[in-house]
Amino acid sequence: MDPSDPVQTTITQLEQARGIALADAKSYVQIVPGVLPIIGAGAAIELKRWGSEFLAETFASPQLAQDEKQALCLKALPVLNQYLDAESEDMFVVKEAVQSAASIYPLVFRHTIFNPSDSTSWQLLNSIKGHILGRMDDAPAAVRICCVKFIQRVVQTQTPGVITDPRRPEANEVSIALVPRDHPLMQPDNLEAEASGLLDRILGILQENSSDALLVTATLNCLGALIRSRASIANKIVNTVLYFNPLKLANSPMTPANRLKIKSMERTTRALLLNVIKKNPSHPLAGRIHEYLEHMRRSRTEILDVSRKRAAPVDVEVVDTKRQRVAPEVAAQFNPPTQQLTPQPQFPPLPPGPVSLAQLFTLTDDPGSKNFNVRAIPHDVVVRIVIALLQTIPKNELDIRVNAVRARYLNLAQQQSASAFAAGARPTEDADEDDDYEPTLPTEDAEQIANKLDSFPPPVAVFQEGLFPDVQLGPYRIPDPEPLSQLDAIQVGRQIIDRMFASLRVAEVKPKGANSTVGFNRLAATGQDRDSLVTLICRIATRATGLEPGDDSMDGIKKEHNGDSKFLDDAPIPSYIREQMNLFVVEDFRQRIDCAIAWLTEEWFNDTVNDQKSHEERHSATSNGASNGTPVQNRVATKRHYRKWTLKFMDEIFHYLDRNDRKLLIRFLAEIPELDRGMLTRVQALTTDPDRVAMTIQALQYLILFKPPVRDLCLDVVEDLWKNSKLARRGCQGADGQDFD
Repeated sequence: MDPSDPVQTTITQLEQARGIALADAKSYVQIVPGVLPIIGAGAAIELKRWGSEFLAETFASPQLAQDEKQALCLKALPVLNQYLDAESEDMFVVKEAVQSAASIYPLVFRHTIFNPSDSTSWQLLNSIKGHILGRMDDAPAAVRICCVKFIQRVVQTQTPGVITDPRRPEANEVSIALVPRDHPLMQPDNLEAEASGLLDRILGILQENSSDALLVTATLNCLGALIRSRASIANKIVNTVLYFNPLKLANSPMTPANRLKIKSMERTTRALLLNVIKKNPSHPLAGRIHEYLEHMRRSRTEILDVSRKRAAPVDVEVVDTKRQRVAPEVAAQFNPPTQQLTPQPQFPPLPPGPVSLAQLFTLTDDPGSKNFNVRAIPHDVVVRIVIALLQTIPKNELDIRVNAVRARYLNLAQQQSASAFAAGARPTEDADEDDDYEPTLPTEDAEQIANKLDSFPPPVAVFQEGLFPDVQLGPYRIPDPEPLSQLDAIQVGRQIIDRMFASLRVAEVKPKGANSTVGFNRLAATGQDRDSLVTLICRIATRATGLEPGDDSMDGIKKEHNGDSKFLDDAPIPSYIREQMNLFVVEDFRQRIDCAIAWLTEEWFNDTVNDQKSHEERHSATSNGASNGTPVQNRVATKRHYRKWTLKFMDEIFHYLDRNDRKLLIRFLAEIPELDRGMLTRVQALTTDPDRVAMTIQALQYLILFKPPVRDLCLDVVEDLWKNSKLARRGCQGADGQDFD
């Protein structure tokens, strides 16, 4: 390299700038605009090669933000167009320019969608697209591979994609779904038709059964990305791949080059189809894919696997001296595995006298193991270590040591029986002395040891000093537990409720149409499905007698907590159940709206029954007070749980409703037992969001038509919206365009 050459000097300086950009991706914003004038179409071929490679590297960098790439690609469009417009251009420059175009195509497409006035950038992009498509058929292999990648990006961009959030189009994936119908520069129908034609163009590479392994492999890799991201064209691509024959070159002479090409195309095709099944096991073409893979496997084995041993002839007249290959199971019959006799380990005998449990289970003479204090290790660590060690011990080794401990145990039991007989036990005259004789065999198998183990009582006296066999123990009785305090009862009750809700979260939903007894008089605990558990929990909260704030039974808790009002508000079990039920429903209100309706219905029924009882008691007390001439005091406090929890539930879920929750809102408002002005005020507040105006008006219209008790209240709400909300006035139109009356 000549240091005096100005081109080489410039490249050296550019390499330094490139190193800075690789170290800090934020530097691309300053470096790329400064480099573009140096690497233009009029520069030396070395500078253009370096510049094309640098641009491809820049727009493929994952560290550079998308917004910054979009701003830089608009400045690089003229340079890339000049690279591709030149007739006698270096193939390296063309290849890198096509790679850059494949990276920036979605970015320029997004820019044109949101900036329809910038027609220059869109025209440059179309010019680049025309140059690349013109080189698709007659360019060298390296350029054609890059052209296939560019077509894949064009098809992916000009095909409808998934819109995750319609309110934020700038955050969605770039696709033709973002293009408005009235866009001045883009016609969605024309762009989608162009994408379909380009897809057919790259699928034609497979339909022609091309023998160019590089081009076929590049095409299959690009089709995999389209299958994952575009479901609308996935089946068409898979069907084309199923008709492709990667083993076509098997008909030509099997040279090492052809063998390598066949393996490459076959592996890429198999990987593509296996990935399709892995991502979607229930794919509609899964059966055909399995058949295709099995057929291709057999064909590949017949064509490429030449290392297999020849098959034995069917009819052999002459005895062949060469040993024939047989199946492994047949060979095992004639050559059974030899059993190696392993020496039995020897264990130390037990010491004389009383034996502890530690000595019974100790099978080693190592003093370090005997004196090691296991209690110094935490219990959980010991459990993990023991489980891991037991998994590594061979089964036969473990059986030998278990049998050794069993033999020790049997010997101790026999010694205990003999000592008890010698201490004063006398056999009866009718007993047979020979029946007590049990000789100890020198060697016993595991089954004999287990049978003897069941026939002997546990040797309690052997391990406990000072305990004689003739001591008679009296019956043992567990002392009665101390009575629970009111605070302990509340805490235990909360633990039970927590376990019930844990079961509720994993309970199965009863299928629709199943036979069930509905109504307020149905049994709650008739099954373990979610509906039964919800009914049971709601009735515990509404119908069971519990501790409520203000009851006389709370006096003990008041003294224990020194009148802590916060604790007293949270103490009652029914209130705790209601809090947990509200939390359970709000966690997934779209799937559990039926649980919310059932809960609030039980609350309404409980309040209604309590109101009736309160009215009857007041009427009876008034009559008795009038007859006795004494004043009557109202001692019955009505608790309106239904209204309180309905408003709280509405306040928590209405923040998360969107336009797709129209049916959910209508169902909830229609099926809860009672609506008042406060609840309809929450519904009216939804009209402040433009996306939820139509949903709210439809819900009010449904209530007016099918829920007569709240018709007047709903009409008042609609009238208020008509007078005071211009945004909601358009939603108050009937289906025929007339004002909603």
